[in-house]
Amino acid sequence: MSTPSLSDLPIRRLTRGDVLACADLSEDRGWPREEHKWGLLLTAGTGYGIDDSDGGLVAACVVTSYGPHERPELGAIGMVLVAERHARQGVGRRLMSYVAEQAGTTPLTLHATPNGQPLYEELGFKVTGRAEMVRGRFAPGGAASGIATRPATAEDLAAILRLDAEVFGPDRTHVITRLPAFSDRLRVAEEDGRLIGYAALWPNMDTHVVGPLIARDTETAKALVASLAAGTDRPLRTDIDVRHEELLAWLKERGLEGVAFNAVMNHGAPDLPGDWTRRFAPLTVAAG
Repeated sequence: MSTPSLSDLPIRRLTRGDVLACADLSEDRGWPREEHKWGLLLTAGTGYGIDDSDGGLVAACVVTSYGPHERPELGAIGMVLVAERHARQGVGRRLMSYVAEQAGTTPLTLHATPNGQPLYEELGFKVTGRAEMVRGRFAPGGAASGIATRPATAEDLAAILRLDAEVFGPDRTHVITRLPAFSDRLRVAEEDGRLIGYAALWPNMDTHVVGPLIARDTETAKALVASLAAGTDRPLRTDIDVRHEELLAWLKERGLEGVAFNAVMNHGAPDLPGDWTRRFAPLTVAAG
């Protein structure tokens, strides 16, 4: 019996039950397994994959949609992976073309590595920004912040969702409401009883990731990061919009180092919606 060609293998929806297969695919490409993150993405978003006739996955990606379920306003594409043994055979292009077709007129966004950027450009994505990944052990110090932060409670959820809608734009209730279970710490910043920022700290392999990071201004963002860092002995990692130069400089002063840059790319929209001045870091680059 002949082995079907890659172009004949069907694309299917992935489920929460595919976490291990997705983690195996990540590992195959030299990425961390990130099972915790895969679990969130495959429940809050829509995964697409191609099964290998020899077992495992040929390729996978996830799309997290925001806005009304019946009429999404934005789709964030992430975790686009092709098994090493099937690389450079057009599989990634086929999967991305399928995802774009499924999205219809919904604008799409993604964070592209330098290796992936040429393919996305060929598919019509345009660079609209950049994010810098920083990583390292956070060293406390410096002047005390006058911004008050505290652990988030269930009573804060409505205010967090209102602030997130102001800053992010399209509704992402289905993702934000998962943060208390997904993250190890969720903190809010407030002034005169009003919420002015929030941030989560979630486990990813040997690091803790800061994201999302939504704040009124840079000082509020610093206070939230410092308060989250105080509760972990792991290295921190986060992806900061490069326009937030002051925050990036401060993080590097506090011991984090620049690891990589990703291009923020859009398809079907000239820029991301919302207020970038208060959007410092995504939940994860895979979900926007």
